[in-house]
Amino acid sequence: MLNISKKLTAAAFGTALVASVASVQAAETFSFDKGHTEINFAYNHVGMSTQSGTFDDYDGTVSIDFEKPENSKIDVVIKSASIDTNVEELDAHLSGGDFFDAAKFPEITFTSTKIVQTGKNIYAVTGDLTIKETTKPVTLQATLTHHGDHPLAAFVPAYAGAPYVAFSAQGSILRSDFGVGGFAPLTSDVVTLNIETEMRGSE
Repeated sequence: MLNISKKLTAAAFGTALVASVASVQAAETFSFDKGHTEINFAYNHVGMSTQSGTFDDYDGTVSIDFEKPENSKIDVVIKSASIDTNVEELDAHLSGGDFFDAAKFPEITFTSTKIVQTGKNIYAVTGDLTIKETTKPVTLQATLTHHGDHPLAAFVPAYAGAPYVAFSAQGSILRSDFGVGGFAPLTSDVVTLNIETEMRGSE
């Protein structure tokens, strides 16, 4: 009886291991095409106009299981000093101690914790956003706009040899939740996020 139990346990472990390996193999890993990616934020300035900017220095990987999206994983690191509003004085202020304090807190990170498909090519991506050592959950609504060979692969050799994906994702945060709430609510506490990205897979 003991031998049978051991055999069943070993068989169950083997099955779980095979399933785990198969899941890893099913996922495809992609990295940012930085020439065609934008991490954009927008906010209302003192009730007068909507202003926007980008973060220009970032990295990360996206592992996607197209058969089981819930097994996918996203990890992104953004350099907070790379904030770019096209106004040098404002960039310096936002990078300084009143806001992101980039010298002390050089990185903003996002790590997915849950991915749920909510429609055809539409996903709710929930993850932990960390700014200035404050971590809070954020959900982005992401739309898969492309998966497959790059449309220009036949004409541009640099695009050939690997699959591509493209996503459009939107969400919002309260900046005061992350210690960057200066001048709120005169300048909006709500910041909308818009990420447009093309990503290259492994060859």
